[in-house]
Parts: sequence; structure tokens; C-alpha cells
Amino acid sequence: MKNILTFIASVLVVFQTYAYFPASDTTAGDSVNVKKKKTEKVKKGLNFGVLPIIGYTTDIGFAYGASVSMYDYGDGTIYPDYRYMLYVEYSRTTKGQGTTQIFFDSKGLIPGLRITSDVSYLTELMLDFYGFNGYDAIYYTPFTEKGNQDYISKVFYKYQRKFLRVTADGDGNILGKKLRWHFGLGYYKFDINTVDVEKYNKGQKEEDKIEKTDLLYENYIKWGIIRDDEKNGGDMPYFKIGLTYDTRDNENDPMKGMWDEVMLQVTPKLLPSQQSGFSRISVIHRQYLPIIMDRLVFAYRLAYQGTISGRTPFYLEPYMITAVSFATTIDGLGGAKTLRGILRNRVVGDGIVYGNAEFRYIFLKTVIWKQNIFLSLNAFGDAGRVVQKYDVPETFNGQPYPEHYFDFGAEKFHFSYGGGVNLIMNRNFIISTDFGLTTDKRDGNFGFYAGIGYLF
Repeated sequence: MKNILTFIASVLVVFQTYAYFPASDTTAGDSVNVKKKKTEKVKKGLNFGVLPIIGYTTDIGFAYGASVSMYDYGDGTIYPDYRYMLYVEYSRTTKGQGTTQIFFDSKGLIPGLRITSDVSYLTELMLDFYGFNGYDAIYYTPFTEKGNQDYISKVFYKYQRKFLRVTADGDGNILGKKLRWHFGLGYYKFDINTVDVEKYNKGQKEEDKIEKTDLLYENYIKWGIIRDDEKNGGDMPYFKIGLTYDTRDNENDPMKGMWDEVMLQVTPKLLPSQQSGFSRISVIHRQYLPIIMDRLVFAYRLAYQGTISGRTPFYLEPYMITAVSFATTIDGLGGAKTLRGILRNRVVGDGIVYGNAEFRYIFLKTVIWKQNIFLSLNAFGDAGRVVQKYDVPETFNGQPYPEHYFDFGAEKFHFSYGGGVNLIMNRNFIISTDFGLTTDKRDGNFGFYAGIGYLF
């Protein structure tokens, strides 16, 4: 065990010294102001790093690529914080997800004001799509099982999404650093289409190729559930305002405190391609309760997101609102970032509630190469449901839909549970793994996720 930890620690020392790794549900670019040790080398001036990207989740498959990062630590007095940073990423996954991104975060260029900006082009060759309103939309596995008499296509519950995101965000203090205001401007461009069968089939064995046929996405267009003016995506300029309240003792590995966030995102009708304006709100409460200080903590998150005016386009329904977007989009509910073990985007509607609760227990503490290395276990339970339903007529032209597509009124809470193992370095860099199981086969079976940072 010691030899394994020594090897991992040596890799992490290089990673943490030269690269930027975002936590999955933290404000992008935040660093932890830990007390400097005499043995720690203080960084000054510009620091550069080039590193590979490696990861895995059930949702997107294996991730591979590279990143380049640049930090300006000034004269070193603020280290490990920084004046500004620039991060560039190019990565792909084995399930067709791609990320091309430039991210900038400034903490010290303008006193009292933090500026964050992002330009990303995010592609999904096969994004999960199970319909709307949770259990009201049936997930019927025979549609995807080759050889079954009801087989349609193994990509029946998929569509293609190309997503351009340009954002600029700022925040500042109201009451010290605990209560902060947030304001952001952004532009989204969604390009939506059916799965590119010809591209998928290139290089595939004959028996592995997929047929060109109508998928769930195309059926929803035919039935009028997805409107013609939305079916291929659209443009979305927006502005965002909000408040955050943060009393955590540590941003990436908190043992106590609260972290609350209220964000209002408004999309006015500014472009000819827009049909109407709309607005959405997100409210998130997170709390960390120490049971055994520095060993065992109970952490939970409760959240609501919903449409409060206008009509949210179908392609934006699964997109989760956060203060600052970073490495990839956060789709939900379901999957690595929201309901672990449940199919990604299984629970989609105009309004959703969800919660996560977990125990985190550090069972091993050691020091390797003057770095604090911890191993922890976590046990969790996740839950969520649709509380504002997307408009789905119960008949099409007065006739019922085909069998195995809808079970109107069936929606209720979706539950999953599981556990994981985490490796923590200096309480600010975490490699996490989670294995989640569903309690209902209508949500799939299980999910495995390996990445950077705790879920929240």
C-alpha cells in the first residue's frame, strides 16, 4: 500500500504543481488558502504546465486529451492563490463527447472584483435522451436490444448536440467574503440533430453497424412534443444575477460550514432566431456537518431548478445552472454530477428538485514526499424528481401513442445509492471514484464514475 501511495503521490505532486483541475461542483478556479509550511516551495511569477487528461464515467466513457495551464503568482505572497490563470483543454471520450475550451480567471487584477470568462465548443455525438417528466416517459430497453422483436436501434435513446458557449462572469463582496454578489453575461448556440449514423458506422464491423431509422428524438418531433422551431437548436443570449453565501472551512474538502447559491438566468428575446424570452432560477443549499473532526463528515445538498417565465427550449431543459461553468456541461438529472447510478438525463422537466447525502470518512493519513496524503471512503444516497412538467400532450391528433412510450402520471422520486474511494492530497486535490446503484430498473442499473473532486 505504501509503495502504491508513493507512486500516486509523486504523480500528484507534478499535477498539482503545474496544472489546474476543476472540482465538479466548485466555483471554477478557486484555490484554497492553506497555511504555508516551511517545506513548501512558494511559487512566484508565471508558471506553465502541459498535462494529459485521463478519466472515465459510465455516461461518457474513457476521456483522453491534453491541457495547458498558466498561472501568475505575482511576488509569491498570495501563493497558493494566484493573480490570474489561463487554462486550455482539448479532449475527447470513447462515447463521442468532445471538449475544446479556453478559460480565464482573474482574482487580483482588479481589487475586490473577480472576473471569469470561458469560450467552449462542446460536442456530443450521442447525448442521452429519454424524453421528459421522468417516469412519465418509459425507458423500454427492448428498443435497444439487437435480436429482440421490439428492437429499433441501440442508439434509440440518443441524439447529437454541438454546443458553443461564451460567458463572462464577475462577483464581489457584500459582507466580507462570505456573502457575495454575482453577475454574468453569456451566449449559447445549440446545434441539435439526430445521431450521425454514417459517421458512427465508419470502421465498424458489419454486425456492429446501426441502421438508419427514426429514434425517440425524431418521434417526438413527428408527434409535436419537440417543436419545429426548436428541433435543430438555436441561439440564446442571456444574463445572470445571483448571490452566494459560503462559510466552508475548505473549498475542495470541507469539514464544516455551508455553501448556498441563488441564481436567476434571464434570456430576453434579442435575436430573430429566438421565438420568445424566458427565465429560470436555481437554488442550492449545501452543508457540511463534522461528526469526528478531520475524520468523518456528513455532507448534503438540496436543490431546486425551474422555469419561472416563458418557455424553456427542450434542448436547454437538462442544462444545470451554476455560478460559473467550467470543464464540461452539467446535464441532469441523472449521471455523474447529480444522481449517481441513474441514467444521465433520465429526469428532465421544467422544474426539478434533487438531493444528495453522504458520509465521508478519512481512514488513512500519511505523509509522502512532504505531501499530506489521505484516503477516504464515502457512502451516499441520491434522490430527485420532476416537480414542473414539460408540456407533453396525452394524445397525438386525438389518438393514443404507440405502446411503450408513455405512462402519464407515473413520475415520483428517483433514488440511487452507493459508495466510493477517494485519494486526497493536501486537502485541495482529490481523485474521486463513485459507484452508484438504482432502486428502480426504469432508471437503468448502475453507474461508475472516476474524476476530480467531490460531487459537491
